[in-house]
Amino acid sequence: MELRGWNVKHVRMVLESAPDFLPFPRNGSKLDALRARLGDGVVADLIGDAQRDAETAMPPLPARLYAEFRETGRREGYEDAQRARRSMLYRLTLAEWLAGEGRFLPALEEIAWARLEETNWAWPAHARELDHPDRPTVDLAAAMTALDLAEMDYLIGERLSVNLRARLRAEVERRVVGPFLDRNDHWWLHTTPAKQVNNWTAVCVAGAVGAALYLESDTGRLAEIVTRGIHSLADYLETFDAEGGSSEGPDYWTYGFGNYAVLAHLLFERSGGKIDLLEGDVLCSIAQFPVRTMLAPGTWVSFSDSDSNPSFHPGLLTLLARHMDLPELLGLGMRNDFAVSVFNQFAWPLRQFAWPLQEAAPAQLGPHDWYDEMGWMISRLDPSDANSIRVAAKGGHNDEMHNQNDLGSFMVVSGGKVVLTDPGRGRYSKAYFGPDRYDNLMASSRGHSVPVVNGFEQREGREHAAEVQHHSHTSEADRLELDLTAAYPAPAGLALLRRSLTLDRQTKGGRVLLEDLFQFSVGEGEFQSVLVTPLAAEADNGVVRIGDAKSGLRVDYDAAALDVSLNRHEGVEKQYQPAVDLIRVVFTPRQKAREGRIALCISPLG
Repeated sequence: MELRGWNVKHVRMVLESAPDFLPFPRNGSKLDALRARLGDGVVADLIGDAQRDAETAMPPLPARLYAEFRETGRREGYEDAQRARRSMLYRLTLAEWLAGEGRFLPALEEIAWARLEETNWAWPAHARELDHPDRPTVDLAAAMTALDLAEMDYLIGERLSVNLRARLRAEVERRVVGPFLDRNDHWWLHTTPAKQVNNWTAVCVAGAVGAALYLESDTGRLAEIVTRGIHSLADYLETFDAEGGSSEGPDYWTYGFGNYAVLAHLLFERSGGKIDLLEGDVLCSIAQFPVRTMLAPGTWVSFSDSDSNPSFHPGLLTLLARHMDLPELLGLGMRNDFAVSVFNQFAWPLRQFAWPLQEAAPAQLGPHDWYDEMGWMISRLDPSDANSIRVAAKGGHNDEMHNQNDLGSFMVVSGGKVVLTDPGRGRYSKAYFGPDRYDNLMASSRGHSVPVVNGFEQREGREHAAEVQHHSHTSEADRLELDLTAAYPAPAGLALLRRSLTLDRQTKGGRVLLEDLFQFSVGEGEFQSVLVTPLAAEADNGVVRIGDAKSGLRVDYDAAALDVSLNRHEGVEKQYQPAVDLIRVVFTPRQKAREGRIALCISPLG
């Protein structure tokens, strides 16, 4: 579907002729069938959790907590307290919807009123200051809150007090829907020469337009809101490459494209199936991104601010699998989380209860996947053997969405465990999304398995890019060659840096061959090739051993020509994950030279 082909008049015609908007059952036999499908145990556990929420004091959100981000750069204090409020409201709403019969309404309304009275729905990291009442910040959290409240109103609105419902509509309109329609200063609304849109666009549009689909009674105005949202989403879809890949990685696929799918479902229902945002080959390719970036069971490519163990929402996978006929999405190893403990928005627990993930055969992976525009190669020695060696490598440029300076970065999985890592995202803070971002190990090239040239790291910016020289996949080997010369600043003195990475399929057990060819512009220079691992490592006379015999690697190198050092970084902070210990294994030629070659052979230890 060409999204920009929709106009306000056409959208209005579709909306006016559509049947009643009933995206989820609210009563009667369909709700009874849903309860039966969930089972008595799931519903009973939810009621028990909701009862505890009803008896628990609501976390306060004082203004001083909002100011913590400005003062210290840390965002967890306010966000965690707000997240606790949200989770309580989610569980109470679900319990009241499925089995409450009014018993949870007092506690539910108390939290709902408090949410409506929060000065800001936007997070401190995005608004920085408490908003002026006439100029609310429409960020991820504000948009998600609007849809949260609209869906609560849809499910149990007839049981809520009249004044609460009126206030809910007024606040959603004032804080999100109105500013979305009337203002053009939202950076995420459209791509400009200065900034490309990203996952924010899908999340914010889904929140604003989704809430309006539930709450806006003026069909003409709703058509304006929907059309504006559809045109904005056209820009979002252009962030994916021709193969459906996103440089934000699998973690942000589930967030950004997940919210795109949430709105697609709601708009499909509201338009009687005439507006289908999930139609077409491009959307089908995007939907398969988590299958194609899966390295081994439970392990995914972790480039950019994405981690190797992302969580894909069960309700999202069920929706896409059914609507797009992609059953392989059901076999990614995800499980239902009926405890409602890890969700940032109500859309996901609601859809999980409405469309619980069913048992399915594991997704069938191929031996090789390639994203040409991003320069991502994903290779699996034997897709049928989860313990066989797997490799992912990337080119691209250093101004990508959620950018890290990581040109030429790669990861190797052996025995189902990440042994050589791209460490994913660091802890989100003011510094991490500010001018000091690349001082952080996780975002800088120091945190990746890429060279250091005359002491210089890679630099950020679109001009610092990798050029794919060669890519091939055969039964004998997968190979990627990158020119990384432009990744480094001019003072590094590089005339040429070419990296090749090969998965040798012929050798028993497989092996990865890494070769860095370098040449300096003037005189001799110092060149270092680096491997990064979260596991124990030791070097001994031409061999570096990483990890254990079951899932480790050995790295063979020329001990006569190279020195090896192990640089340890302990307790490196991550977002939503425990801190990690990382080791940089640094290979340095013993003699400086104007040109040279470093070759490493990486193979399973066992």
